[in-house]
Amino acid sequence: MVEKLTAAERDRLLPTLDGWEADAERDGIRKSYRFADFTQAFGFMARVALLAEKADHHPEWFNVYNRVDILLTTHDANGLSMRDIDLAKAIDS
Repeated sequence: MVEKLTAAERDRLLPTLDGWEADAERDGIRKSYRFADFTQAFGFMARVALLAEKADHHPEWFNVYNRVDILLTTHDANGLSMRDIDLAKAIDS
């Protein structure tokens, strides 16, 4: 079973992520990406989908034209876990 991060772990790890913010309501992290157009946004989503599938950890996301909003939370842990941190770093790399 995946473990939910402690408050101390969150405080240490969240600042290591570029632009990701805590989402207290969903107990996760979120980030919004903007692209030049829909094609670039969709290409980004396709690349993230491959990363997510490889990690067996899938984002909740929303896309409108050039914007992609991503929320990461681990349902099996009922909140933020290291899987979310790792996927956030992979998405940004």
